[in-house]
Amino acid sequence: MFVQNLCKQQNFFLHHVKYLSTGTSKLKSSYDAVVIGGGHNGLVAAAYLQKAGLKACVLERRHIVGGAAITEEIIPEFKFSRASYVFSLFRPIIFKELKLKDYGIKVFLRNPNSFTPLSEWKSNQPKSLSLYLNNKEKLKEIGRFSTKDVEAYMEYDKSLTNVINSINPLLDHLPPDVSALINGTWLQRLKALPSLMPLRHVSRNIGEDFPFLMELLFSSTHKILNKRFETDCLKATLATDGVIGAMQSPMSPGSGYLLLHHVTGNVEGVSGAWGYVQGGMGAVSQAIASAATDLGVEIFTEKEVKHIKVRNNQAEGVVLTNGMEVNAPLVLSNATPKVTFLDLLDDGLLPIDYKREVSRIDYETAVTKINIALKGLPNFTVAPNTSLPMQHHQASIHINCENMDMIENAYLSAKQGKLPERPMIEMMIPSTLDNTLAPSGSHVCLVFSQFTPYHLSEGKKWDEKMKKKYFDIVINSIERHAPSFRNLIIGYEILTPPDLEDIFGLTGGNIFHGSLSLDQLYINRPTSLIQSPNTPIKGLFLCGSGSHPGGGVSGAPGRLAAITAIKKKSKKY
Repeated sequence: MFVQNLCKQQNFFLHHVKYLSTGTSKLKSSYDAVVIGGGHNGLVAAAYLQKAGLKACVLERRHIVGGAAITEEIIPEFKFSRASYVFSLFRPIIFKELKLKDYGIKVFLRNPNSFTPLSEWKSNQPKSLSLYLNNKEKLKEIGRFSTKDVEAYMEYDKSLTNVINSINPLLDHLPPDVSALINGTWLQRLKALPSLMPLRHVSRNIGEDFPFLMELLFSSTHKILNKRFETDCLKATLATDGVIGAMQSPMSPGSGYLLLHHVTGNVEGVSGAWGYVQGGMGAVSQAIASAATDLGVEIFTEKEVKHIKVRNNQAEGVVLTNGMEVNAPLVLSNATPKVTFLDLLDDGLLPIDYKREVSRIDYETAVTKINIALKGLPNFTVAPNTSLPMQHHQASIHINCENMDMIENAYLSAKQGKLPERPMIEMMIPSTLDNTLAPSGSHVCLVFSQFTPYHLSEGKKWDEKMKKKYFDIVINSIERHAPSFRNLIIGYEILTPPDLEDIFGLTGGNIFHGSLSLDQLYINRPTSLIQSPNTPIKGLFLCGSGSHPGGGVSGAPGRLAAITAIKKKSKKY
């Protein structure tokens, strides 16, 4: 981690008293269920377990719960969504069942949703592209570039909306039990039949958009968008959803699914919209933690699990690094599959073929997150401003996203272990809508950048010198559109892939706990042999993003894991 200027020698954290310490409860030696990791999915899982009458505890390694969905004051008076940074994918059913609205979650809709400034333009052409929430405004903006693209976008949006509505049930239900359906007894097959109902919903509702669904699943974002649009900056802006968080380019086959994944959410009823949570992403985790503790869950921070106790292939609890044993017949792991199976289980407990598959899970990543404190607003050449925030300041500001070749070139550099000359940048200034994040007149700036490799070429390391070099590359890219941006910087933090792994436990720095590629999704998540949330160890379940339906702040893996564990517990296996 590299923190400059005011915060070079100190860390300052947003003070959520209730969950920064172990609280007044004392960790007991026995529970009905233990959840490893206090990320948002772990907290969701614990809440559901407790709601079902099982005494649950959460053990978090860090001083604060939330995992990657946290708010931390890493620079005095500036509160950052330190890792995850925008809100959309959280499942409505969890809001309802855990009554999270009662815990004060407030989300600011961004309008426009995205802003792409252009570095070159002809005198009669627009200088930027803004995609507004209002469809009429959005189409008007697209029409400034191409009247053909207006009609094409209407058709694209209609089909995409239908696909999203059709597949949504898959995100709230477990995949079908393929093993039981194919190899089970007649009774096992009969019991597994209800698991096919979500697929039936898809087939019944997808209609004439089935070919488009196949495109999204198997084609590249480049091919999907090129087929429909002619405006380069429109295609590139839309294409960012197909590569965010992944070591893949718009030209990678299967990148269409990631594009679909990132538009399956909604904010305040607006499908596909993204927003800023008041108080930062940590407010989401704090709301879930409050709901969980109100139900009776006991949450403990600074409690690191050393290994999972197993006897006769049955999980029996965990052992902490301080030697304390916590017994429980149910253990739910919010850690990545690699950490869960290869680090926390003793050698020999996982069958060899299972261990081989787990070791081959793809965690390749491309993300470096940069958190910046600013003493003022950036002034973009294509949209000059006064000291007051303008609409484009609240959007995802896309830098080096003027055409898909720019994104492809950044990807190719990273694949060679090199730093890209023009990294793909999503830059956000949530303090333009949420005045609780920074002092008056100052701002919090979140930069989500790609593509940066975990392993650098020629034996180079992500040391402070290399981080500073990449920071300068990013700032230079921003200054091509917002001159003197560097002069606004008070302090900053750089989180490279190794940092994301070390701080948040994200194997390989992968924000999804494993790539969201088709070979690692649905019945294959996390592997073809281990269909989550179940594991080969009885009583052990995966409840993190490495489990179905995958990454993002959705809560779905935690809910599904808890529901599965509760059902298994009732069978007293």
